[in-house]
Amino acid sequence: MYGKKLHEIRKKLNLSQEEIAAQTNTSYRAYTSYERGDRKPSFEFLENLVNKYNVNLNWLIANSGEPFKSQDQQNEFFKNEILSEVRKMLISEGLINKTTQQ
Repeated sequence: MYGKKLHEIRKKLNLSQEEIAAQTNTSYRAYTSYERGDRKPSFEFLENLVNKYNVNLNWLIANSGEPFKSQDQQNEFFKNEILSEVRKMLISEGLINKTTQQ
């Protein structure tokens, strides 16, 4: 199941197997085994794929929706990432404590 979808994503991104493996911090050998369907992708690989290329995890796992996240989903992800970084900065500066609600 994953193999065909990974191949489809890679082709849509116009990347070689070597490129997508390097860009997702995965060995070429591991990536090619994922794409051939010889091995299930690791959680770390899936996380990198979703975060780096905005792949819709629901599509990849449950065949629901489109292959790539919508702009609204991407914006929400980036907003949450920024808020998380600001919170870490405020904690490190002593302006809020770790138990303060988000």
